[in-house]
Amino acid sequence: MTPEQRSALIARYLDGPDEVDRALDGFPADRLTAHPIPGKWSAAEIVHHLADSETQSATRLRKLLVEPHPVLQGYDQDLWAARLHYESRPIGPALAAFRAARETTGQLLLTMSDSDWRHLGWHSDAGSYHAERWLEIYAAHAHDHAAQIRRLREALAR
Repeated sequence: MTPEQRSALIARYLDGPDEVDRALDGFPADRLTAHPIPGKWSAAEIVHHLADSETQSATRLRKLLVEPHPVLQGYDQDLWAARLHYESRPIGPALAAFRAARETTGQLLLTMSDSDWRHLGWHSDAGSYHAERWLEIYAAHAHDHAAQIRRLREALAR
């Protein structure tokens, strides 16, 4: 990955919270837990997932930067959604946690050296894993879920 490609992905990563805010703008507050698309998460579930996923991903990057051969543990996101009551909790604190994790991790991304990007770890689900792979995944993650929130809003409007 070139430095220019990394810079573009970092910019996308940093824009993630604003993109989610834009997707939620105008979403009916009383419909945040609605499931207009069968088998898909509600907007509230997506927001809580983003908060939990972001705190996990922030820890993963830190482990990649600090530990000599880190093991990054995967998790069952659907089990987290069910057991952590994504449907019944207000989304405000989750949005704040998501934004704070992105901002502090963004600070790290902007200070990383070329060698930092190549530190290898092992992901329990994905195998060999490094910071550039991490960035590819998480630069798109919030935008992908923002698009999902928009599809839910459109489905509710039908």
